[in-house]
Formats: sequence, C-alpha cells, structure tokens
Amino acid sequence: MRKVPLGRSGLEVSRLGFGCMGLAEFYGDPLSNAEAEKILEAALERGVNFFDTADMYGSGRNEEQLSGFLKKHRDDVVLATKFAIQRDGEGWRGISNDPKYIKEACDASLKRLGVDVIDLYYMHRRDRSVPIEESVGAMAELVKEGKVRAIGLSEVSVETLQKANAVHPIAAVQSEYSIVTRDMEATFIPACRALDVAFVAYSPLGRGLLTGAYRSEKDFSETDYRMSMSPRFAGGALEKNLSLVDQIAMIAKTKDAAPGQIALAWLLSKGDDIIPIPGTKKLSRLAENLGALDVHLTDEDIAAIEKAVPPEAVVGERYPETTSSSLNG
Repeated sequence: MRKVPLGRSGLEVSRLGFGCMGLAEFYGDPLSNAEAEKILEAALERGVNFFDTADMYGSGRNEEQLSGFLKKHRDDVVLATKFAIQRDGEGWRGISNDPKYIKEACDASLKRLGVDVIDLYYMHRRDRSVPIEESVGAMAELVKEGKVRAIGLSEVSVETLQKANAVHPIAAVQSEYSIVTRDMEATFIPACRALDVAFVAYSPLGRGLLTGAYRSEKDFSETDYRMSMSPRFAGGALEKNLSLVDQIAMIAKTKDAAPGQIALAWLLSKGDDIIPIPGTKKLSRLAENLGALDVHLTDEDIAAIEKAVPPEAVVGERYPETTSSSLNG
C-alpha cells in the first residue's frame, strides 16, 4: 500500500483510508465490537493505516469500537476523529464550536478511544455563531498540549478554510466527493491545493449507490437511514440514478472490474492529495474496495466515466434540505 502526505502535517496515510461510521450506525444494524475489530484488522493487514471516526457516530459508540483495535496497533494507525455535532439519548442537540466545548469533546474522545493523542482532529461542522479564529485557536491549543497532532475541517467554505489556516496550519479538509458529487472541483479543491491542504473524500461510493448493490427499497433494512434521509435514494430517485450506475458498470466490464472499483479508481486519478475513505461492514466489500488500487484508468477512460455521469444528471441533493443548510459554513 502506497502512502501519501497528509497536507503539511508530517503524517503519511494509506492511499485509501477507512471510514468507520457504518460500523456503529446509519447503514443498517451496528456491528458488535468483535465484528468491527475483525474488519479493522483486515483493513490494517491489507495496508490501510488511516482510520476515520467521529464522536457523534453511534453517540460515541464508534470511537469505543476502535479502542480495542487501537490498544494493539496504535503505532501503526493514523487516527482521525471529529467534534461539533452534539447528540443525546433523545436525538440531535445542535452544533458547537465553542472553545470550552472543543476541549471537553477532545478529552471525551481520548477517553473513549483509549489513546493519549489524536493524529487528526476535525471540526465536523461549522457553528457560524462562533468566529472560526476562536475555534481553531482552541484546536491549536490542543496541539500545543500534545493531545492532537494535526487539525482539520469538514464541510466548510473557501473563506472559512483560508481564515482557519491563517490561525494554524490545516492538514486536511473532509467533504463528500465522488463521481456523483463533484461540486468541490471548481473552487474548493484548488483552494486546498493553494494552501497544501489534503482533501479527504468521504462517501466516495455515493453512500453505496455507485457499487450497484442497491437496486430497490427491498435492499435496505429498516435501520438503514438512506431510504428515509438520503434524497438520492428516496422518492423514486434511486431508480433514476441507477441508470447512471449502469453506465459505470458497462465501463467496469471493459476493465474486468466492479462498478465501485471504477468509481474509486476515478477518484484516485484526481491526485495524491485526494484521499478517499470508503467504509464497509463486509470483508468481501473491503477486498473489492482495495482492489481499486490495481485498476488503471487512461485519460480516455476518465473522460468516458465523466461523460457517462454528468453532474446535472444526478437526481436528488446529497442531504435533505434541513441538513444542507449546515454545510459549507
């Protein structure tokens, strides 16, 4: 597994990372700690060293799922987690970037993870009521205290990134990026490159859409949020978007690859500073995702993929309207 720099942090991460969210919540029933650890061990064995979680995934459970794995492999792992989205037993409480809260959230994450330091600590969402300079200042203090090695942002605007980077170097920005979500290409990724900030692409398979594995409502369990909360799967959008996925599948056949591998290979072709973090609960899907590293796309292949899935053809926003209002702060 080839490793690439994570911005100017001094950290090196595997070309493909692993998004841990689904182990605990959202994509159907959560895995037990033992089941989750089996997936994490398999990813590490295949060369993945970049593992991404957040304090809100499973209301802390996802961080706890990683603790046993980290106890055995801490020196082999680049660990990323996040703060900002607050939850309680009754649901969502809101977003906080308050400096006092940031320090409390960091201490709580360290405890759940069972580690002394977080390699990459992200602001998960922007709270516009708090100046970004104050929030990043608090994150910078965590670096000085040795609790955090590098800091990142998620779903922010170019202006916010620039203001934040003026306070403390930003190692990485995380946002959704895939062949069906390309709005970051025009201005945001160039802004990251101008500042030498890595771009971590979450949902690089369009929340599973680009694998072609989900063909109807019957393919989703009752505990899978996509049919109720993801506009690209609900209200007839899935059927329309599958026509795009089927175009990818046709290209995949010519490369003796799976559709998801083509989608990941397309992202990997965009530059070493673009780091996809697909997640899964299945060993077979993990192997498939990592197989994307062996798929070579020519310039003609890339052009064919982009022609097959033009941005304007994708049906549905990536988040519901109420959630979208919190993006790019």
